Amino acid sequence: MNESQALSSFAGLACGVLLIGFLVGVAILVAIILLLSSFLKRVPETHRKMQPGMVWLLVIPLFNIVWNFFVYRAISESYESYFASQGRSEFGDCGKTIGLVYSICCCLCIIPFLNLLAGPAALILWIIYVIKLIGLKNQIPA
Repeated sequence: MNESQALSSFAGLACGVLLIGFLVGVAILVAIILLLSSFLKRVPETHRKMQPGMVWLLVIPLFNIVWNFFVYRAISESYESYFASQGRSEFGDCGKTIGLVYSICCCLCIIPFLNLLAGPAALILWIIYVIKLIGLKNQIPA
C-alpha cells in the first residue's frame, strides 16, 4: 500500500467515525428533547408556561444556549403552578434553581479552559434536574 492509499483509507475511516459521532449526538439530543417535552405534556394545559413543541428549538445551534434558560425555567414554573393550584408547596421551586445553574454552565462551556469545569458540572446538574422532574412528573396523574 502506498502513501496516497494509506491517506485515503485514513480519511475514509475518519469521516466514518465523525459521521457515527454526529449521529450518536443527534440521537442523544432527540432523546433529551423527547424527555423534556414529556415533562411539559404531563402538566395540564392551563398550567403550562410553554408548549411542549417549543422544546424542539433546542436543536438550533448556538440559539440553544440561550433557549435553555427559557425551557428549563418554563418546565419548573409549569410544575410550580400545577402544585400551587393543588395547595402543595412541599416541592419548593420544582428545580428552577438547578435549571438556571445548568443553563449558566452551558453558557460557560463555550469559554476555553473554563469548559473543562463547566461541562462536567452541567452534566451533573442536568442529571439532578431530570431525576427531580421525574419525581414531580410521577406526582401528577396521567
